[in-house]
Amino acid sequence: MENEEQNVIAASTLIIFRDADDGPPELLMVERSAKMVFAAGAAVFPGGRVDEGDFTYADGIDSGLEKDEAAARIGAIRETLEEAGLALGIEGVTGQDQIEQARTALHDGKTIGDICDMFGWRLNLDALTPWSRWRPPAFEIKRIFDTRFYIVNAGKDEHLAKVDATENRTLFWASAAEVLRRADLAPIEGEKNEAVLIIFPTRRNLERLAQFNDFESTKAHALKYPSAMVKTYTEKRDNGLYLCIPDGHGYPVIEEAFDQAKRG
Repeated sequence: MENEEQNVIAASTLIIFRDADDGPPELLMVERSAKMVFAAGAAVFPGGRVDEGDFTYADGIDSGLEKDEAAARIGAIRETLEEAGLALGIEGVTGQDQIEQARTALHDGKTIGDICDMFGWRLNLDALTPWSRWRPPAFEIKRIFDTRFYIVNAGKDEHLAKVDATENRTLFWASAAEVLRRADLAPIEGEKNEAVLIIFPTRRNLERLAQFNDFESTKAHALKYPSAMVKTYTEKRDNGLYLCIPDGHGYPVIEEAFDQAKRG
């Protein structure tokens, strides 16, 4: 267990809601580069590992949160700015030009603290609502990501999301049900179509999100299920091996045949 804990990497993800003209809200999905080691080519929510600068910034503010929790929220805000060019959970932003400058500075190695000092920004960590927290079993991968998921409401604004073209190749907005529909399409070799690849945690979270028609009901549901650790596990049955998560975390589907589950 000690060796497992040493290999754990803190990560965080932001599930971004945008009001649609008609129907349930749209979510921002980014499609990862096929060259990435983890979840290559998959459609995921913006996010990534929590870095040292996020922990440093968490140390210097009075957020009322535990350091790990504050750093995870900071990391989710920073990663969304880097990956999608969206300044969510940030106060004091004066325009798109400032966002682009900040994004470039982050890509050049500046920390989120540097950026906030540069532009006089303040992070509003309360804008993020905890949704879930996932950790895969140790046998799955050498590096174990302890990933905290948050939801945030971007409202009706247009939000000029733009892919970073480094870790990700494209992005799109779609309802949870629409992403699931596209994930069930068969890809056509050598041709572009609507089909997307989603990994096991993304599918389970989209199924849970698809139960709701607006952000407020989603948030109310999240508050009913405190963000406890969801640890995936395997279970051998008469009809084969299954990848599972424990019940009681608000997920309507808690298992999938192992040979069908995409695991990154």
